[in-house]
Amino acid sequence: MSKTSKALYWPYAITISILMIVAASVATIMVALENPVQMSDHNMQEYHDYDNNVNSFIVAKIKFNKRYDIDYISENLDQERAVLVYKVTDKAKNAVDDAKIKVIITHPGHNDLDIILDDPLIENGVYTFKEVKIANPGRWNLMAHVVIGEDERYYNLKADTRNPNTFEY
Repeated sequence: MSKTSKALYWPYAITISILMIVAASVATIMVALENPVQMSDHNMQEYHDYDNNVNSFIVAKIKFNKRYDIDYISENLDQERAVLVYKVTDKAKNAVDDAKIKVIITHPGHNDLDIILDDPLIENGVYTFKEVKIANPGRWNLMAHVVIGEDERYYNLKADTRNPNTFEY
């Protein structure tokens, strides 16, 4: 190799490296645009709101739990005919019929297939939501917001349509 060819090697290597970095950056941006980050929906809140108010959510849950019990009593989570049923009682085990319950069935990872339920049939403290069809098989989050007067609580659980009797509280 002559001195001239050695001297030209490094500028080419640096130029090619810079072009590869630019190409990798463009590819990263394209992938990020095709797969947007989903907002967290923990406690039906955007993550900024949840982070800013987490202590008030915890205090509200403790206050609610001192006065009321809420139980998810559906037999299973069927993909074709999902019926969500909650039971609300006070600590003396008396039925509570004046709670307002809003439920969102959401897929972990994206919110495109959310199902919002907010008009239950109420009978003796049992809140039965209308039958819905869940779009895809797999894991789903069942998020409920329960309000009784001044008291409120978020009641979240995870379920799977492939194994309908499995729930994680």
